[in-house]
Amino acid sequence: MEQRPLKKLVESISKTVKSFKKSEIECLIRLFCSLAERPSGKLANARLDCNTFRGILHNIFGMTDDTLMNRVFYVLDKDSDNYINVHEWVKGLSVFLRGTFEEKMKFCFEVYYLTGDGYISREKIFDMLKNSLSQQSPEEENEEGIRELVEISLKKMDHDNDGKISFADFEKAVKKDRLLLEAFGPCLPDAKVVTNTILKVDERKFSLKLYNVCMCVRYACHVRASFMPT
Repeated sequence: MEQRPLKKLVESISKTVKSFKKSEIECLIRLFCSLAERPSGKLANARLDCNTFRGILHNIFGMTDDTLMNRVFYVLDKDSDNYINVHEWVKGLSVFLRGTFEEKMKFCFEVYYLTGDGYISREKIFDMLKNSLSQQSPEEENEEGIRELVEISLKKMDHDNDGKISFADFEKAVKKDRLLLEAFGPCLPDAKVVTNTILKVDERKFSLKLYNVCMCVRYACHVRASFMPT
């Protein structure tokens, strides 16, 4: 990787992402470039598609819910081009690893409503809880029980009683009880594990750890692709 464009990119990103030191931003860019495709060969055009990004969320961040991993991808894809670029990558990790409680709260709400009018509807809550519970224990999936959980959730979080959860409702509920932050399924990674894996490494260990992480993700993406219908 050429040093001049790398340093230029680090300087550019560091102007908008204040939660990482420049050395950490460089570390994250190197990891990104080791995993991303580069259509024109240029660093600025490197990108991650959804399948590769899901592999990263699973193998590095320990996330397992396919539906929520897709939602995380589309929330971080700010320019809606169906790829994660290096700016979106570092910005997303800044929320995952160093985000304030308010930033994480806004992120989770955005993942949960994703598309539509900016509300978490009764139908969306049902779908997310059904998916989350089926991932944990498929044999215990019960639609009537899930509907009861939906009503309990609305009773606890729908403060204006309009049958849906606005950001104001979500914020009020989560500030009162922080366990509600990921009430409809896990969409934040284990920041402690990720920080130890990616950022807190010295220069001598960086290359080996980076290589191991990349090989793990590439292998997982290859296995996933081999089971996809052609």
